[in-house]
Amino acid sequence: MKKVLVIVGPTAVGKTALSIELAKKYQGEIISGDSMQVYRGLDVGTAKVTEEEKAGIPHYLIDVRDKTESYSVSEFQKEARFWIDDIHRRGKLPIVVGGTGLYIQALLYDFQLGGKQEEDAKVREKYQQYADLHGNQALWQLLQEKDPIAAEKIHFNNQRKVIRALEVFELTGESIAAPQEEPQKLYDYFMIGLTTEREVLYDRINQRVDLMMANGLLQEAATLKGLDTQAALGIGYKEFTPYFETNSSLEEVADEIKLHSRRYAKRQLTWFRNRFSPYWLNLVQEPETLTQLETTIQAWLEENK
Repeated sequence: MKKVLVIVGPTAVGKTALSIELAKKYQGEIISGDSMQVYRGLDVGTAKVTEEEKAGIPHYLIDVRDKTESYSVSEFQKEARFWIDDIHRRGKLPIVVGGTGLYIQALLYDFQLGGKQEEDAKVREKYQQYADLHGNQALWQLLQEKDPIAAEKIHFNNQRKVIRALEVFELTGESIAAPQEEPQKLYDYFMIGLTTEREVLYDRINQRVDLMMANGLLQEAATLKGLDTQAALGIGYKEFTPYFETNSSLEEVADEIKLHSRRYAKRQLTWFRNRFSPYWLNLVQEPETLTQLETTIQAWLEENK
């Protein structure tokens, strides 16, 4: 199986910096596993890697969709696998980096997701209209009736994920949360999980949001104003809606983004702990553990040569 290095973990824990450092050391090229960094023009709110930070390392699946377009797990799965094959053909190491757990899982295992893109969109639109007409609670109850396993794992207010679960169930007859057959591992992957103490993580998230606000997040969010798209529903953007409707202040918006980001970070950690067994590291507080990590990666790379 092809070797793939994977770096996961919650937001604001140093995934980007580590990925570039390891790419330099191991002849790597980076594939983004982030569901929001695919959108062009959404740089500040997604903490997108800058050209300077890339340090010449090729990056893929960043800036590949317009803000008005949707992007599905099945699209990511197909495109990321293409880049893994391409990177391997050139003798480089693919490094998948991101915090979108479902994307990572669907990539590394043989999950069958969705059907033709047109069919996906048609089914998705049907459930979107249902949600618009009846509300999130009714949409979630529909999922509970069809796929109780997925309903148990998805919050009723997470409309996008509820719709995606309904879509997958309708197109495949399988739960997005528990496929009928045990999915098979497709790659010889080594997964690094970055984490840190909860208080430290939350402080880093709060500071990051303050920096985003100072760096023009408002102007970026304004480009999504009035749009009912996947991008507009992302954390860091949807919270501006009350501000644009003159119902809240920028300070209140920032507080909401911080709250939602902290909650998302908690969900990210839970996801990776429940579904994978990463090599966990706290590089924020224990940077010296990087040396042991590099030794472990080297040993993994030399296996089955």
